[in-house]
Amino acid sequence: MDAHRIVVKVGSSSLTTASGGLDADRVDALVDVLAKARKPGAARRASVEGGGGSRVGGGEREIVLVSSGAIAAGLAPLGLRRRPKDLARQQAAASVGQGLLVARYTASCARYGIRVGQVLLTSDDMSRRSHHRNASRTLDKLLAMGALPVVNENDTVATDEIRFGDNDRLAALVAHLVRADLLVLLSDVDGVYDGDPSRPGTSRIAEVRGPADLAHVDIGSTGKAGVGTGGMVTKVEAARIAAAAGIPVVLTSAVHAADALTGGDTGTYFHSTGKRSADRLLWLQHASAPQGSLTLDDGAVRAVVDRRTSLLPAGIAAVEGDFTAGDPVELRDAAGRAVARGLVNFDAKEIPQLIGRSTRELARELGPAYEREVVHRDDLVLLHP
Repeated sequence: MDAHRIVVKVGSSSLTTASGGLDADRVDALVDVLAKARKPGAARRASVEGGGGSRVGGGEREIVLVSSGAIAAGLAPLGLRRRPKDLARQQAAASVGQGLLVARYTASCARYGIRVGQVLLTSDDMSRRSHHRNASRTLDKLLAMGALPVVNENDTVATDEIRFGDNDRLAALVAHLVRADLLVLLSDVDGVYDGDPSRPGTSRIAEVRGPADLAHVDIGSTGKAGVGTGGMVTKVEAARIAAAAGIPVVLTSAVHAADALTGGDTGTYFHSTGKRSADRLLWLQHASAPQGSLTLDDGAVRAVVDRRTSLLPAGIAAVEGDFTAGDPVELRDAAGRAVARGLVNFDAKEIPQLIGRSTRELARELGPAYEREVVHRDDLVLLHP
């Protein structure tokens, strides 16, 4: 395939030392690769899709960099020996480290005349319609103006309730947001192996065409350096999210970044397994944290799940949580199983007076503002087991 727009994700362990602090040489090496990959005429290789073509085609490329490293970069300046476990000190480290990280990228990219634009996101930004649209517009404009967007989670203000959890998943969702042709996940491991890569006899899995290809593999959960939050589990999950959304993925180590971006035989290649869906729905499914739940009666479950209709007040049996209009909530069946997730149009305290009643009745009694769906079908995504 020809990859014109590529999202590259790099982990903390590939940019920093184990004790914290940015490694300038590592950052420069990555920028060298990205700058070269943006130029026309990059190398091609025979297609693994079959029938010609290449993983990564030639021509002018646009690259979005999703970079971890803010918290790790802030450890040493704050006198912290290791990544703190409490949220407040993580936020403090991110506040110090994010400036250092972007300054380092800016200085390194200046060697090539490349401008850097910082984009900090939280999951709350991305599931709300207007915020999502603004993020998409900003990234598109940065790319159109020839800049390199450097995306990271806004760790300084993100709380446990609105965190992505890891930048691997963030990268998969950003790839979908910018309509990328390829996602490259870089870490300290050069691919997915059929066993512990440190043991003799294991081999790299070159291609993954679907979940069945990894059904027999015990995926490890930690990296080598210990300064990041992700591991192979999060990377494989991110690859599955992107592939299911129609975006192929190369998972390899940072030292093989050049090969990954020029179509070399490196890492593990995840073939796309699905089609692109509405942008916000992918974020809603994979990045939102439900602030409450609505229990549906059997008829409403069938309407929402089978007929893909909006949720009306008449189909609600119970409400839990303390949410406001616009928050994500889970829709559950009578057994408590989550069947869908959506953005609610009412505050939690308003729901009890709506339960089991028709919109016509509510409009007559409470006013025309109540003649609307509790969750509109355009703001609703089904959750598959």
